Amino acid sequence: MLRYESALAPRVHVAFTSTAEGNLAFHVPDDRDAVLLRRRDLERGLGLGESRFSYMNQVHSATVVELTGDEPEGHGPTCDALVSATAAVPLAVMVADCVPVVFVGATPRGGISAAAHAGRRGLLDGILTATVERLRSAGATSIEAWIGPAICGSCYEVPESMAEEASIQRPGIRSTTHHGTTGLDLPGAAATELSELGVVVTKTGICTLEDENYFSYRRDSQTGRLAGLVWQDVEA
Repeated sequence: MLRYESALAPRVHVAFTSTAEGNLAFHVPDDRDAVLLRRRDLERGLGLGESRFSYMNQVHSATVVELTGDEPEGHGPTCDALVSATAAVPLAVMVADCVPVVFVGATPRGGISAAAHAGRRGLLDGILTATVERLRSAGATSIEAWIGPAICGSCYEVPESMAEEASIQRPGIRSTTHHGTTGLDLPGAAATELSELGVVVTKTGICTLEDENYFSYRRDSQTGRLAGLVWQDVEA
């Protein structure tokens, strides 16, 4: 597991799981009870106590939803980014090649957090900008972002027509793969977009297709999902 600490909100923590923590998704071929047990083990191991990570029903959209902590467990909203205006709600995003982005911000009241799922479609449609705008509308004056393990531009091969379309919306996103074919650099485009928005960006630099310690849909369409996580220390 990769772990990071926020410079803006010292009580807020960030992590990205690997295959060592196992599949954390219900929507892939796996035993639901086993997935639930892995989630609970993860939460206990990170010191969440009785708190639970909130997950999304991810649909490759640009929709952002703010959580208050009063939502019923097990009923994640349909969206591609979650925001906790006080960082009190533990948030999760699941991927297996798409770009997981976790945010921490500072407001006059304290920390704020978000987790976003930036697949090709969501990235092009503006999910990251929408998330940053929501954080700022909630009071964030400074924002950090961590770009987790995702398929890199040297591995993400796409048709020429798809690359042309993407380049119109996000200049610089086009790449060339290891095989000399047309590709897209989603993590690179995400970092550029966030930096231009004034966000301080940290990249893990890990390619999920190249590194078998991480789940990759391109490597195995029946694979599990890793999680990008952001949570706040439980009050003593």
